[in-house]
Amino acid sequence: MNSDELERPPEQEGHWVAVSDLMAGLMMVFMLISVVFMINVEIERNKVRDVAILYDTLRTQLYEDLQQEFAPDMARWGAELDKDLAFRFNNTDVLFDRGEAELKQEFQAILADFFPRYVRIITQSQYRDDILEVRIEGHTSSAWFGADSEDEAYIRNMDLSQERTRSTLAFVLGLPAVAEDKHWLIRHLTANGLSSAKVVRNDDGAENEQRSRRVEFRVRTDAEGRIATILDEVL
Repeated sequence: MNSDELERPPEQEGHWVAVSDLMAGLMMVFMLISVVFMINVEIERNKVRDVAILYDTLRTQLYEDLQQEFAPDMARWGAELDKDLAFRFNNTDVLFDRGEAELKQEFQAILADFFPRYVRIITQSQYRDDILEVRIEGHTSSAWFGADSEDEAYIRNMDLSQERTRSTLAFVLGLPAVAEDKHWLIRHLTANGLSSAKVVRNDDGAENEQRSRRVEFRVRTDAEGRIATILDEVL
């Protein structure tokens, strides 16, 4: 036994024992907090996964319902449906006159047939509460006859695409066949002119001007919002 041990008072030994017990207790508390946090993170991660699976299933089923409904019509309409739920009208000959925003009679007839059936599907009980937005998107090519610059062409095409989507929205919203769903449509239907921001390109990378001029109806689900809410709860 050395001199330090001989000289240490009994109360000092008790002090060090108390401190070591306190440190051990704090370590146990921190370990418990860490375990609880990890469990909560795993639970929330599973929630995110479940939401992603749910919305992927919803998107797949909605795509199949739309495909089944419109498959016989798409070829004669010059339309196509993507798995990202974009219903695209590509036949520029029947949409609008060049540089104009007024719907041609042929396009009005197509929309009068298409839109009520489209609304009937997307407003079914298994879909309507999970749809965040139904976007009418207007797209143009990058060309504008007489424009002095690319910027001027882009701005002029932006104005045109916005006018076209607004005229399309006004037409479909005024169809008597969708009157019963008018309130739901007003909350979800939007008009979005995108100019030449998303032109269509050929395999060689060159712009396909004709296919770039199009109108799309695109469904957005609330999956991102649900996942963001879960992440906010974790953080």
